[in-house]
Amino acid sequence: MRTFLLKRTLSFIPAMLLFYTIIFTLVHLIPGNPWDNIDKPVRPEVLANLDRKYKLDDPIWKQYLDYLKGIVFHFDFGPSYKSNLDANGVISHFFPVSLKLGAVAFVISIVVGLTLGVLSAVRQNGIIDHLSMLFSVVGVATPSFVVITLMVIILGVNWRILPVFGWDGIFSQKIIIPATALSLSPMSLIARYTRAAMLETIRADYVRTARAKGLAETRIMLRHALPNALIPVITISGLALANLITGSFFVEAIYGVPGIGRYFVTTIADKDYPVLMAVTLLYAALIWLVNFVADICFALIDPRVRISS
Repeated sequence: MRTFLLKRTLSFIPAMLLFYTIIFTLVHLIPGNPWDNIDKPVRPEVLANLDRKYKLDDPIWKQYLDYLKGIVFHFDFGPSYKSNLDANGVISHFFPVSLKLGAVAFVISIVVGLTLGVLSAVRQNGIIDHLSMLFSVVGVATPSFVVITLMVIILGVNWRILPVFGWDGIFSQKIIIPATALSLSPMSLIARYTRAAMLETIRADYVRTARAKGLAETRIMLRHALPNALIPVITISGLALANLITGSFFVEAIYGVPGIGRYFVTTIADKDYPVLMAVTLLYAALIWLVNFVADICFALIDPRVRISS
C-alpha cells in the first residue's frame, strides 16, 4: 500500500510537467496577442513596451523555463494582463466559490443518485425503477445550461419562489438552482451505475447466504450488497466531482455566480495567458487528485481489493 501511494504521488510530477508543456504550447499557438481586444488601436511602440514589460519578446524556450521556475520555486503563476489581481489572486478569489458550488452539487448527486440506484435495483421492473431510470435518461440527455435556464424561468420568474441571480454562499437560497442544475447529470449517471452494480451484487452467493441466515433485508442491502457495488460508482463519482468543480462555466455565467469557471471563459477571450495557464493547471491537478483519492477509496471500501507493489 505504501509503495502504491509513493508511486502515485511521484507520478504527479511528470504528469503535471507534461500537461504544462502541452498547455504552454497550445496557448502560444493562439494567433494574435493579449492586446488585440483593446477598444482603441495601440501604437507599435506601446505594444513593444508591453511585450518587454511582460517578457513576451523573450524566446519561447526562455518564457517556458521562466514561467516553470516561477511555479516550482515560488508558486507564482505570473501577472494578469487584464485584471488588477495577479494569477494567484484570481485563483484565491474566484476558485473557492466554484469549489463550494461543486461540493454542494456533488453531495446532492451522491445522496440522490445512490438512493435512486438502490431503490431501482431492489424494486426492479417496478414503478420506482421505471420512474428512476426515466429521470436518469432525462438527466443525462439534458445539458446543465438548459436545466438552469428552465429552473430560472419556472421557479424564479413564473412562480417567484427562488432567486434568479447571484451568490450569497452555500447557506443561501441562491445556491438551490445552480447546485441542482449542476448535479442533475452526475446524479443520473451515479443512479444508473449504482442500479447496474446492485443488480449484479444482490444475485451473488453471499447475499443468498445472508438471506438464508435470516438477516434483515435492509441490513443485507446496506452492509453486504452496497459496499461491494460501490467500486464502479466510486470511479464515476470521482470523475463527476472533478467535472462539477471544473465544468461549471455555463451555470456560473447564467446564474451570475462569481466562480473560476465564469472567469475562465473571459480569460480565454482576453488571451490572458498567465491566468489561463494557472486555471488550466489547477484543473489538471484537481483531476489528478480526485483520481488518486478514488483509487485509495477502492481499497478502503472493498477489502477484496489489494493494492500491491
